Amino acid sequence: MTTRTYTHGLILGAFCLGFGLLLAVTDKLTAADIAARALEDRQNSLAQVIPDRIHDNNLVADTLAMKDASGKEITVYLARKDGKVAGVAYEIQGSGYAGAIKLMMGVDAAGNILGVRVLAHHETPGLGDKIEEKKGDWILRFTGLSLSNPLPEKWKVKKDGGQFDQFAGATITPRGVVKAVHEGLAFFAAHKAQMTEVN
Repeated sequence: MTTRTYTHGLILGAFCLGFGLLLAVTDKLTAADIAARALEDRQNSLAQVIPDRIHDNNLVADTLAMKDASGKEITVYLARKDGKVAGVAYEIQGSGYAGAIKLMMGVDAAGNILGVRVLAHHETPGLGDKIEEKKGDWILRFTGLSLSNPLPEKWKVKKDGGQFDQFAGATITPRGVVKAVHEGLAFFAAHKAQMTEVN
């Protein structure tokens, strides 16, 4: 190995070490801010699907770990009023045209939907993104519904014989959301006692 090659190797190694240290320090300095922002986002999402009137506890701090039918872990946020569970919220996921659609759903102790909001998606702007509340009121139409209202065969988009509107040029997106919400209600029904009788 020549002296020149050795020198270049040392310089490259020093640059790599320097950038590595810079990244580590930056990560350490921003970790708290990132965690605080994630907590704030979670609180905002929960506030949209769990009304203040039904709870007097800190939703983010009062949780229950559960597993769905596929074994995936789900965090259930418990809304308590005077110590009793009045409602719950948890993430559900549907399949859209461009991939997964993550949603937060709130359900009261009787199994009625308190609210559904989109957390993340990759649907086509101007078409599939109408599932977002800021783009229209379509997502608000789930509020007040339950596993039996509408009847099971109506938990589909109108194109498939159900009661939910689809979007012109974007049927797959609302179809995925409707299916996810219906499955989310079925999850609640299957685990109602475990969720609502927590001390």
